Amino acid sequence: MKTHHIVLDNGLTLIGEENPAALSAAAGYFVRTGARDEAPEVSGVSHFLEHMLFKGTARRSADDVNREFDEIGADYNAFTGDEYTVYYGAVLPEEQGRLLDLLTDMMRPSLRDEDFVMEKKVILEEIALYKDRPRFCVIDEARATYYYQHPLGQSVLGSTESISALEADRMRAYWERRYAPNNLVLAFAGCVDWDAAVEQVTRATREWRPADCPREHPDFVAQPRVRVVPDEKIHRAHLALVSPGVSAQSDEVYVADLIGDMVGGGDGSRLYWSLVEPGLADSVALTHDPEDRFGAFFGYASCDPERTAEVLRRARGVFEKATAEGFTEEEVGRARRKAACARVLHQETPLGRLYHVGFDWQYRQEFRTVDEVIDRYLSVTADDCRRFLERRPFDALTVVALGPLETVE
Repeated sequence: MKTHHIVLDNGLTLIGEENPAALSAAAGYFVRTGARDEAPEVSGVSHFLEHMLFKGTARRSADDVNREFDEIGADYNAFTGDEYTVYYGAVLPEEQGRLLDLLTDMMRPSLRDEDFVMEKKVILEEIALYKDRPRFCVIDEARATYYYQHPLGQSVLGSTESISALEADRMRAYWERRYAPNNLVLAFAGCVDWDAAVEQVTRATREWRPADCPREHPDFVAQPRVRVVPDEKIHRAHLALVSPGVSAQSDEVYVADLIGDMVGGGDGSRLYWSLVEPGLADSVALTHDPEDRFGAFFGYASCDPERTAEVLRRARGVFEKATAEGFTEEEVGRARRKAACARVLHQETPLGRLYHVGFDWQYRQEFRTVDEVIDRYLSVTADDCRRFLERRPFDALTVVALGPLETVE
């Protein structure tokens, strides 16, 4: 295994983890832009742009883009988050050149007016679809409530109003600034020909010009809030619980991950035994979401509306007990093994590995091998969890409830 890193004259960063024993090669552009980088009047533009990059370039039509991915047998897609947009593909090693040509060409899309008008209808349909998914809606509302007036509280999809009002020229201006080469990382994993990739990308991007594309990092202090979003059309109560975590740059992300798993990581977690096993809730979850300079625990529960107050009371009790008593070494040991195994399973393929290579660099400008990450998880102790919880993160709990409700307490 070899790791590579180079910054081209135009500011484009190329990184790679080369594994000659792999049977495939993966590559992806990681764009440092997402919902948190949008002005309110263009809310949702990052996700809209993700769609538009598949609509063609000066050299390719939309049909060409999709057909060529299929011709090279690629496993490909894209996704947008709060602070990133990623375009990726995995192919057999001999198709590396065609994959790179296609992905790199897509970074310079046509953004034609007729495609913009058509795709706006698709985005509005997607927003309408998610409005029918209460779990998505309550988490989105909780993020906005918890990150009150902070950029991290902005919606990835935007709103019906912001997308309807969005103009093609504003999207083009946003793309020109945020898709500058100095705001992109091109990552590789698997059986890649590094030298050939560098030569090809250097040649293909020689006309690209850097731009000023900073990210704002306003201060944020979590404040406990309780909010009810009444909706009589929904028959169940959906609860979202948010509390402070740690950033993607923090070494404590491993501790936070394990705490989230022990408290609410599915069957066998404390929230499961307190709420699902006795039949008070039909679903519970708690995960830690690390982001750029900030992070949070996001919890979820669904239940009968009449049981909402009891579910919330019990959930608070689980948080309070964990804070007061911590976890046993046996609990931490199970969580350690579960996390380590999940990482191995997810990163067995170059495509699975690509995400971690790209995000590790985007957030920390470093490579972390699978073995290093596993060792980090396996080294977490009950004392580490206790010290983390001494800061009492769950005291600043934000609660948002969606459903046929007037109050939750």
